[in-house]
Amino acid sequence: MAGTGGKNINLKLKVWKQNGPNDKGQFLNYEAKNISTEMSFLEMLDVMNEDLINQGENPVEFDHDCREGICGTCSLVINGQAHGPDRGTTTCQLHMRRFKDGDTIAIEPFRAKAFPVIKDLVVDRSAFDRVIQSGGYVSTNAGNAPDANSILIGKEVADEAFNAAACIGCGACVAACKNASASLFVSAKISHLALLPQGAAEREKRARNMVAQMDEEAFGACTNTGACSAACPKEISLENIALMNRDFAKGSAKNRS
Repeated sequence: MAGTGGKNINLKLKVWKQNGPNDKGQFLNYEAKNISTEMSFLEMLDVMNEDLINQGENPVEFDHDCREGICGTCSLVINGQAHGPDRGTTTCQLHMRRFKDGDTIAIEPFRAKAFPVIKDLVVDRSAFDRVIQSGGYVSTNAGNAPDANSILIGKEVADEAFNAAACIGCGACVAACKNASASLFVSAKISHLALLPQGAAEREKRARNMVAQMDEEAFGACTNTGACSAACPKEISLENIALMNRDFAKGSAKNRS
């Protein structure tokens, strides 16, 4: 475990505990003692859980995987902010030097009807998977692999597509939105294909199908407050939502006709 340098601090934690999706759940008080400021937030939770296990108590369940800011699994709301106080940062890349000795930290799961709590801080985000399955792919026959650079793509367009593709599907946009909208996630997945020639053939159909699935999953409507982009660890642009809305409108009009 990392975090042997820096100074040590003691923290009070208010952590959401919930045995399952049908349980009421509540905040419980814990302590995290002698936490190095060089530790990551998840390492701090590891120390807390080790202490709980040593005391014969049940540890707090939370999600994590790569711990490198890539996978988006570490979805926590920390003091009311998705992934914590740092901009453009996942929970696993948040370090304890952002907190002071004696601080009280509230930790809870991402809140959304479409993200039911599995246990404690772990939520079911399979709704995102079903949105991708509804159209987040290219299904046209592309033939053999083309030679490098045989399809010319302008740098600005390539950069926009790359920036949209940077979305890691963590769900912070949903957790930050007052309506629990998934529009930023869905629009990013639509944009990174729509902007490239390979995705052009199914562009409007893709938008129509993915937006319909988003609505079916009970995500809320977008009211363009910008909270989603502000909370996004990859700082996905709101411009993607505008592109999604245009493609959805065009696809819906053509489908009606």
